Amino acid sequence: MWGINCIGFSDDIYDEGDMMERIFTERAHLMCPHMNFGIVMSVVKEFDEEKIRKAFERLSDAHPFLRAYLGYDKEDNSYFYDVTDSSKIGIKISDSELKDFDDPKILLEYDSLIGCDWDISKEGMLKTVVWKQSDKTVFLLAFHHLLADGRGALNLALELADIYAKDEVRQEVTEKLISSADDLPQNLGLPFLSRKLVEKANRDWEKEGCENLSYQRYHEFADSFVKNDKVTISINRTCPDDVKKMAGECREHSVTINDLLMARMYQKEKTDKIIIAKDIRDSLSFYNKGALGNYSTAFSVVIKNAEKDIWTLADKIHKKVQKTLQSPKDLYLVLQCYACLKPEVLDAAFMAAKGAFKSKSAEFIGKMFFGFDSPKGYSITNLGRIESKNVENAFFIPPASPAIRKTAGVLTINGQMTECICERNKTMED
Repeated sequence: MWGINCIGFSDDIYDEGDMMERIFTERAHLMCPHMNFGIVMSVVKEFDEEKIRKAFERLSDAHPFLRAYLGYDKEDNSYFYDVTDSSKIGIKISDSELKDFDDPKILLEYDSLIGCDWDISKEGMLKTVVWKQSDKTVFLLAFHHLLADGRGALNLALELADIYAKDEVRQEVTEKLISSADDLPQNLGLPFLSRKLVEKANRDWEKEGCENLSYQRYHEFADSFVKNDKVTISINRTCPDDVKKMAGECREHSVTINDLLMARMYQKEKTDKIIIAKDIRDSLSFYNKGALGNYSTAFSVVIKNAEKDIWTLADKIHKKVQKTLQSPKDLYLVLQCYACLKPEVLDAAFMAAKGAFKSKSAEFIGKMFFGFDSPKGYSITNLGRIESKNVENAFFIPPASPAIRKTAGVLTINGQMTECICERNKTMED
């Protein structure tokens, strides 16, 4: 049954001096539907409901954002993590047992969890389902993007596995987010054209005199949108021996596995642009290890007229990716745009692009910057390779942004690589 994992639900909140992290670059994820993603993992530990609930309690004790709702300050139209003294993790302990790690119940439950827009002003940002599977325990963790990015979600899942399997206790981690453009590594500002477009959008918003889009108005629209915007999920697995072979071939051609996966997507989908994410934790001086929040950027890799030879194409991709990684102005471009746009424009961008909010400036940003008017984009998020004694298997379900036609989430654990594909029905593009 569903329930909030807390002892004595309390409305008491922390003193503002203890915790008041305001949403800054994460504002782009606030009023955008389908900002959910998942981690599924099989933990090498027998199913024990009492220990499961205890593990979630210890996890929330260590992470303030797991005890938070979305807060709102009307005075300056800002949003923040309203941290309370009790866990807001939604927990469902399933009565049924999984046949195996491929049991369709897992994706059916995930679809049920994300089949509506979460009202995070009233519910937490992590929902979970737990099953018994033979002598192991399977966890489905569904995240709201305001809680974490993909890397943060994986780290949290591994932390949960260690707490559950080894009965560990973790110390609380102070969560500190990007709070201004000055927090970005090598803050170089926006390139000339991007800066002019952002400045124009901000000026036009002021001239339009639009009323700020409220979160509740957005939520009502998003809930209807999500219920009618169908996304299918499929899983592809590559066994350890084939992953080793793939890695060896990539080394021979001086490319990465992700370069190869992108090359396959370019060829199969006949696209000329793929968006990828880049973890920037190591570049942020204020980041506290293990903290939740968003600490990543994203950029597009454009390849015109993709070569038929997969390795020639992968080499071209590799060079383009490395060039961006070595150029802070290009690497942090999307975060700079978030930082420089008026938050009210970011809030209204999705609904304006869909014709549900009247603002030419927000409509321009929603269509031209984000592509919200029609889902035509492609993306890959690769969380890398890990080894774990406590987690036997795992996979990552990526967020299906309304701008995306198809996205792949990749995770390699204990040698096995799993690609989880989220694909929007073609009819939804119309």
